[in-house]
Amino acid sequence: MNKLLAALIATLFAGATFAASHAGAAMGAASGASAAASGSSMKADKKAAKAEAKAEKKEAKAEMKAEKKEAKAEAKAAKAEAKADAASAKK
Repeated sequence: MNKLLAALIATLFAGATFAASHAGAAMGAASGASAAASGSSMKADKKAAKAEAKAEKKEAKAEMKAEKKEAKAEAKAAKAEAKADAASAKK
């Protein structure tokens, strides 16, 4: 009786394992499709990162241009001030 019960349990376990392994194969195909979708997602992420880097570069360039313009204005103001001081010193 014990041998019969053990054989029955082993058969059920083997059947469940067999079904699970075949169901897993179907999931593997779906997983492959998921990997392809993930590849598209990675491509989109890469594109977004590239666009972000380009925007940051453009922003840095604009900031540098503004700083350069400000420095030029300060130099012009300092030059005008020095000229005014020199003119007042002559009087």
